[in-house]
Amino acid sequence: MSRDKHQIAAAIAHDIATAHPDGAFVNLGIGQPTLVADHLPEGSGVVLHTENGMLNMGPAAAEDQVNPDLTNAGKIPVTELPGCSYFDSAASFAMMRGGHLDVCVLGAFQVSQTGDLANWHNGAPDAIPAVGGAMDLAIGARSVWVMMTLLDKQGRPKIVPECTYPLTGVGCIERVYTDLGTFEIVPDGVVARDLAGTTHDELASLLAPVRLLRP
Repeated sequence: MSRDKHQIAAAIAHDIATAHPDGAFVNLGIGQPTLVADHLPEGSGVVLHTENGMLNMGPAAAEDQVNPDLTNAGKIPVTELPGCSYFDSAASFAMMRGGHLDVCVLGAFQVSQTGDLANWHNGAPDAIPAVGGAMDLAIGARSVWVMMTLLDKQGRPKIVPECTYPLTGVGCIERVYTDLGTFEIVPDGVVARDLAGTTHDELASLLAPVRLLRP
């Protein structure tokens, strides 16, 4: 079976903790990436940053914890962890642009086989552009990962040879977590691992002409 959004978030949280055993500064983009906060292992040392001005953000707030003045960038109520701090947008964007974030996890409309990212506009005439801080994060974070479904609502793959939507960043994506597996962007193509509900050959056919490599 394919992975649901919570299983994808748990896989990302596990990989963040594994890659940074001593802790990391991590930004979670608006939408599904915010779920990663709920799956980080206790004591991981990960410090979550949200672009609206908060460090050491905790998981999503339960009903009795909701404070309307305490939200992430997606306006979702969140909790505080010990040592939590607040600051203005200028300081927050300086952190994003200055290379102070170890990992950023973003949503996407498309990711190209060379790591280009398109996530702020899908090209539809009636769509509302939503740039936010994505461009700053895409070029400022040391590692940029994507969390998304592999197919769009029309059944078309979102990992593509070349993005057809307006770009957010060029060559910035290292890893893509989806419902059907995890994909790493490497110089020779795209490596598929942790497949869920499908096979490598099925994915290769689905994503063609993207060059899909085995681990």
